[in-house]
Amino acid sequence: MRVSVDQNLCYGSADCVFRVGSVFTTVDGFGAVVPGREDSGDDPRVREAAEQCPSQAISITEGREETR
Repeated sequence: MRVSVDQNLCYGSADCVFRVGSVFTTVDGFGAVVPGREDSGDDPRVREAAEQCPSQAISITEGREETR
């Protein structure tokens, strides 16, 4: 499962980085996925970060399904 951060929704709380710093980082003050960690969507901590993201900018996708 792939994880991504929508730069149009993110407002830079860095909550994702605090929760899973091995998968998320900040770029220009906004959340981003660490290069090479895009396939970390199966990690329960990443799922929790997506569910708890205050701007709902994190998506986990598998095929056509999407979880925000």
